[in-house]
Amino acid sequence: MVRTCDGRDSPAEQPSRSSLSKKSRSNQHDIDQHRSKKKQRVTIRQTETETEIATVTLNHTAISYTHTYANSYSNSYIKGKEKEHKGKAKRAIADDKRKWVYSTHDISPNQAAHEDLYRNISPKYLDWDYRKKLICKEIRKYNPGIMCFQEVDRFDDLDHLLQKEGFKGVYQARTGDACDGCAIFWNSKLFDIMHEESIEFQNFNLRNNVCQLCVFKMNVKSSSKDMSASNSESVSLTRFLVGNIHVLYNPNRGDIKLGQVRLFLESAQRLSQEWGDIPVVLAGDLNSMPQSAMYQFLTSNKLDIQMHDRKQISGQIHPLQNRSFYPRLSYRWSNEELMLATGTGSSLLIHQLQLHSAYAGTPGSSRTRENSGEPLATSYHSKFMGTVDYIWHTTEFVPVRVLDTLPVDILRRTRGLPSKKWGSDHLSLVCELAFADEECET
Repeated sequence: MVRTCDGRDSPAEQPSRSSLSKKSRSNQHDIDQHRSKKKQRVTIRQTETETEIATVTLNHTAISYTHTYANSYSNSYIKGKEKEHKGKAKRAIADDKRKWVYSTHDISPNQAAHEDLYRNISPKYLDWDYRKKLICKEIRKYNPGIMCFQEVDRFDDLDHLLQKEGFKGVYQARTGDACDGCAIFWNSKLFDIMHEESIEFQNFNLRNNVCQLCVFKMNVKSSSKDMSASNSESVSLTRFLVGNIHVLYNPNRGDIKLGQVRLFLESAQRLSQEWGDIPVVLAGDLNSMPQSAMYQFLTSNKLDIQMHDRKQISGQIHPLQNRSFYPRLSYRWSNEELMLATGTGSSLLIHQLQLHSAYAGTPGSSRTRENSGEPLATSYHSKFMGTVDYIWHTTEFVPVRVLDTLPVDILRRTRGLPSKKWGSDHLSLVCELAFADEECET
């Protein structure tokens, strides 16, 4: 999606964007054979509107997804040779339709700001009225339970549209001169919100970005009809935490980026413990590339930041070319930078959540995934193509399937996002999760 207002810390900063993500059902026979225990499912998406959207969806059953090709293939045929050409035509259809890929887990039961970023895009595709129709259409297709949005500068408009679809939402505006923020929406028939809080990072001298944290309870009334009474009762007790964040863009300020993510993770862990060690799902635009030091921190729980250049923490300098961790050298950080990054002045940064990436945990094609398993690209405009959007979960969840992103060659044909078909400059990340323990009541 496109931001109409992007809060930036300096004129040199040019935000990258995030997108929508989250749910879907599947009635495939080979999967259904493994679902006799009827486990509850969680689908998570991440996307963007005029406003970025990261969506987390929790569903009690798998979601169906109808696959059709969007592009037509035309060719002139010589009479009598149509069969021969038809075979070629089928293979030549452009696969700009995103496909579901399944996990190996056994899961039985108006114009935008920063127009230079969109110089290749037709003005009509940047118009909010045009894009919001595409975004709503996409939401209906995925049938999400929970959605996380970033760069929301038209919350009232979005809220009005999504209320018609049965969603409720909460919003946290960025501080300072920025006119956008983060929003979480949920299907009110499926979930009840138990607790909501947010962080304004300016209160910690960490710029004007914000994040949200919400505790949800699965609504027993929404249990699927084929669930047993005991299962339905356990669903009513099932609680989980959803976090939504938009991290600072500026590639040079790795100290600020780490500080924001540190506080986000610390708050998620605290709330999880306060509510009985409940599972956690985190989604958002981290403005950091896969295989960066930031990514390493999230997956390995710790980071010696003095082994990394502050300006390279997010790996944004050479997107799609950054495929390995930076050399383990010692870099000079000031005491102030260490304090902002770690909160203690120490060089070692640690978090306590055991996080796994939903996409990295699900098999994918080399056309859409990089070595880490993350998408090759979740955002594309005239100055950037790469992955900055993620869905993370704790070990109480396992991924059932994710909606694969577009192959880079197909993505390039659009000449940039948003496009005729996609209403955001980020592709939605969509993930369906299942509780790892069917007896889990949180």
